Amino acid sequence: MGRAARKKPQRLGRKLVAIRESLGLTQDEMLEKLNLDGLRRRSAVSGYELGTREPSFDILLAYAELAGVYVDVLIDDRLNLPKNLPANQRKIYL
Repeated sequence: MGRAARKKPQRLGRKLVAIRESLGLTQDEMLEKLNLDGLRRRSAVSGYELGTREPSFDILLAYAELAGVYVDVLIDDRLNLPKNLPANQRKIYL
């Protein structure tokens, strides 16, 4: 018995780029801000942004915390990032 591949968010990479750019960070600086063990190469951040690598839950949570949004906003393609990041308080933007 095989398992079906799970659906991947189509807009995740663009949202991660938007967060990094709105914070005024390079990929190297974003890597430092994420401050996660095991995440040591800028190519990881690039892969997340291009959609060629899938970020772990820890990485998604770190991005969400830096942006001031809930993780739902990152992974749900129906939800948009707030216009101003980091957000002052966590909200879901439809």
